[in-house]
Amino acid sequence: MVGFVGNESTPSSSSDPTSGAINPCELFHNNHDGTFTECAASCGVAITAFVKGVASADYNHDGRPDLYISCLYGPNMMLRNDGPDPRDHTRWRFTNVASAAGVTGPQNSFSCFFFDYDNDGWPDLFVSGYGIDNVGEVAADYLGQKTTASHPILYHNNHDGTFTNVTRAMRLDHVLPSMGVGFGDLDNDGFLDIYLGTGDPELITLIPNRMFRNAGGKYFQDVTTSGGFGHLQKGHGIAFGDIDNDGDQDIFEVMGGALEGDKAFSVLYENPGHGGHWVKLKLEGVQTNRSAIGARIKVVVRTPGGSRQICRTVTAGTSFGSCPLRQEIGLGNAQAIESVDVYWPVSRQRQRFTNLSMDKMYRIREGDPQAVIMPLKSFHLRHTPLPHSGQMPGMTGMMGMTNVPQ
Repeated sequence: MVGFVGNESTPSSSSDPTSGAINPCELFHNNHDGTFTECAASCGVAITAFVKGVASADYNHDGRPDLYISCLYGPNMMLRNDGPDPRDHTRWRFTNVASAAGVTGPQNSFSCFFFDYDNDGWPDLFVSGYGIDNVGEVAADYLGQKTTASHPILYHNNHDGTFTNVTRAMRLDHVLPSMGVGFGDLDNDGFLDIYLGTGDPELITLIPNRMFRNAGGKYFQDVTTSGGFGHLQKGHGIAFGDIDNDGDQDIFEVMGGALEGDKAFSVLYENPGHGGHWVKLKLEGVQTNRSAIGARIKVVVRTPGGSRQICRTVTAGTSFGSCPLRQEIGLGNAQAIESVDVYWPVSRQRQRFTNLSMDKMYRIREGDPQAVIMPLKSFHLRHTPLPHSGQMPGMTGMMGMTNVPQ
């Protein structure tokens, strides 16, 4: 595996003598002996920009991980991984295809991540907007008024190397200046939801963090209030994961601002559960990296309405946020698991597993013919339930989360 670091290069300003710092991005190659070599310049990715987020995925399914770079000032970049230089196999080539792919915006952006919101097996892309003049623009958006603030963009993967902006159609066209982002499956329906930690360094920018539930891949519903997620402190790193091993994903969020005194306690939200089935898969690479990052999974389940597929990719998470390496996959109202397919990106091996049971955890090792069941020990979190505002109208069985005091 290699590691890419996006650094902040600040634009020059005649009024600020400390501006104009040049900090090129870095690419670290794994030498297979416990050491790394920095090689950004030789690979053509020693980019100088005010980088605020980096995400990685094989967006074009050519077997090589690509990079998306979110910049606060100027257009964003999509670095397509073109593989080793035929004249020098120690050097890898990358091409900025953001314009051709249609993913240069928004102009003022921050956090970003790849995820498959519609379960078609291809990674889509979310990029947050981060340009607001003041907190009033967030209030105006709540009231349905127009503002000049930056909006996020949700890009749908067209399976041909290009993306389509579907933000408005998916009901995410709002003022959401997010620093921390995360995704996971709140209600085990098999569709990935997103949580946005919002705010900026200004002390007065106290705005609710926002949760959006994925309604079957058709649009996103704002469930911030109904789910109890509207924390007013500034949200940074966000992690989804089943911390108590009870079958549903909980959420941890790092809180607080950048300025001295703008501090807040981190928050752990316990998921009370919503009845959907699930399966957990712990993948272990052999030729592929041991953590199996980049491996693709397709689960096919039988439901009362027929067969349905649920797709996941093993990833370390978002910028800024994280996801569990073990895959915690909601199956909704499934009656049985028909098959689990795994694609390993290095060996390019495809494996199919059948006869897996729902509501269990399995270990799958690259090349091994059988998935091995792994016992899970669950436990109860001790907490005092906080008052809850009730469910969002028209959302039967919608989630409510409990803030577990620390």
